[in-house]
Amino acid sequence: MSEILEQNKDWIAAVWNKVDQKMKKIAVKDYDKIPYTSINGIHDDQKDNLYGWTNGFWGGLMWLLYVGTKDENYKKTALHSGTYVDKGLDHYEPLYHDVGFISHILHGANYRLTGDMEAKNKNLFMAAALASRFNIDGKFIRAWNMDFAEGWSIIDCMMNLPLLYWASEEIGDPRFKRIAMAHADMTLRDHIREDGAINHIVVHDTETGEPVKFYTDMGYDQGYNAEGCWSRGLSWAIYGMAISYVHTGKKEYLNAAKKTANYFLSHAAATGYKTLCDFCQPAEPVYYDSTAGVCAACGMIEISRHVSKAEAEVYLSGALNLLKATDENFCDYSDQQDALVLMGTEAYPNDEKRLKGVHIPIIYGDFFFVEALLKLQNIDFLIW
Repeated sequence: MSEILEQNKDWIAAVWNKVDQKMKKIAVKDYDKIPYTSINGIHDDQKDNLYGWTNGFWGGLMWLLYVGTKDENYKKTALHSGTYVDKGLDHYEPLYHDVGFISHILHGANYRLTGDMEAKNKNLFMAAALASRFNIDGKFIRAWNMDFAEGWSIIDCMMNLPLLYWASEEIGDPRFKRIAMAHADMTLRDHIREDGAINHIVVHDTETGEPVKFYTDMGYDQGYNAEGCWSRGLSWAIYGMAISYVHTGKKEYLNAAKKTANYFLSHAAATGYKTLCDFCQPAEPVYYDSTAGVCAACGMIEISRHVSKAEAEVYLSGALNLLKATDENFCDYSDQQDALVLMGTEAYPNDEKRLKGVHIPIIYGDFFFVEALLKLQNIDFLIW
């Protein structure tokens, strides 16, 4: 075991126990919900928004907890959530770049853990839907479906590529993997800056793939401004590149994961590892995004498994700092709050509408916090 993990094993076990004691109650209580956030401590329910990109995270969270505990109630809730999510996956037209978030951590996890062939088939359909978004000339996967977004790519897509890697591995067809790698290569070129910061949205020439501009003024960019660095987008890059390395062995992806992680850590340290929404935002007011820190921690733990011992300790230390800051400042383990990780932020609030999404619990914060704790226990299950 790593020296730093050995030193922190009691903390890891204690936090995992707090999580399990809380979530085993919530899993039963909210068996029939698809939560996104909580309102006055009560999980909302997204069953009336079945095309929402976050709908796979509740079931995915349940699968992670099942892997770590073998508690059948987590499995039952995960399976039940899939019956609702399926209703948002039965029409092609509304599907977009986030089908990996919706399906792979839900149906993909189900298949890999239980052997359910129906779940496998559903996940393969979603892989085909994602692959169909590939612009052959431009060599990128298109983001969203709006008419004006024909040439858009988005950093978030790095976390959807595992669906394509899995499909190639599962059926022995390299086309899915080649599409994923082409998009990852574009991301190296157009989304990751020289200093390790990221561009959230890139607008491409649809015939050549060349970038036309690196932001949009149409309300979709989630950072502070074009020159900023949206922290959750950076976490998508860290973890997404690390996972792409796992599935391909391409060193450029691991190097990109390290570069983006280094940028993240250098900026997070300045705020005691309480992650800001955008690392270039004004000093006041202070907007945090807890979800960015826990996702980045997952990526850093994954990086640590593929580098030298000395480097591994750096990234494990960074991940633990982020997770400890989350535990101390943003977590609620009580029965009065359904959510686990508080203080998530959807996007930097450049307008009044976005203020509604500031400092709220968001389901993927819980997901990545639990995934990071699972990783720290060296349990061999990469849900991606």
